Parts: sequence; C-alpha cells; structure tokens
Amino acid sequence: MKKRVILAAVGILFLAGNYGVAAFAADNNSAKPAGSAIQREVRHELLMLSHYGVFDNIAYRVDGTQVTLVGQVTQPILKEDAGNAVKGIADVTQVNNQIEVLPPSSIDDGIRRAVYRAIYGDASLSRYAFQAVPSIHIIVKNGEVTLEGAVANDADRNIANIRANAVGGVFSVTNNLMVDSNIG
Repeated sequence: MKKRVILAAVGILFLAGNYGVAAFAADNNSAKPAGSAIQREVRHELLMLSHYGVFDNIAYRVDGTQVTLVGQVTQPILKEDAGNAVKGIADVTQVNNQIEVLPPSSIDDGIRRAVYRAIYGDASLSRYAFQAVPSIHIIVKNGEVTLEGAVANDADRNIANIRANAVGGVFSVTNNLMVDSNIG
C-alpha cells in the first residue's frame, strides 16, 4: 500500500521531454546511473513541499550537480520553497529555478475549482483524489487549462479531458496526462 501511494505521488510530478521527476516503476537494479541519488533527493524534497497541491505542477532536470526546476505554481512562496529545498541537497551546486508563478486571477480560480469538481467528482476518476497529492494536476492560465500528471489508463485520460472541456469559461484544454498502470 505504501509503495502504491509513493508511486502515485511520484507520478504527478512527471513532465514530458527531458524533464521529469521519476520513473513510475520501482527500480531494484543496484547499478544506478550517476546522478540518481540527487534525482531521488530532489523528488523527495519536492513531494514534501507543504504548499504543493493539485493546482501546481513542478518538474525538474538534473545535469550532473545542477538542477533545473520547471512548471507552474499558483503561489510565489511555492516557487521560492522549491528552490530553497533543492539548494539544501548535498552535492547540488546550482539550482536554475524556472518555475512560472501563475498570475492571480479570480476567473482562473473559479475555473480551477470547477475543473477540479468536474474531474474528481466523476465516479470513474474520484479514486485519484484519495492520494496525498492527487495525481491529476489542473493548471489554469488565462482560461486555458493544462492537465498534468498520471492516470491508470487511456479511458481515464480521455474522461479527464472531456470533463475539463465541459467546464464553462474554459478556452482550451491541453491534456498532458501520462498513462501508467501503477497509478490508481
């Protein structure tokens, strides 16, 4: 059970491309690539951020001893906390904090709440809400919604997309949800 919760929490921070937080499956291989200790520490520190929630998306890339943080957050303190947490990791020599702080907007706040209710209120998706950090992240900027994170199957990915598109005031939805059978 504990392994499943950890894998689910790790899944939410995934961002496509060279950025990412973790592989979704446990790695029992004792021959770890260089930098994996730093990657595990960065992942751990980001998951432990107290202000990190469903409306935020943080990912990272490790290049040797340098860490680049990317994503979007709703509160400036979260960007600062993420940078400070990673700077405190042994062997990290430089942190490039490129996390975007989303502009404050009562309209976007309303869309966030409505998309949250639409997705997590759906019977087939509600199980994703019962995690320490829900695995479907909802990023809203100027009425445009981006779904980040991971779900268990293509059907859930499509349902989340349909539910987000049905919310009034949403201009567009970009569905970056990854499918991982270890989630959910």
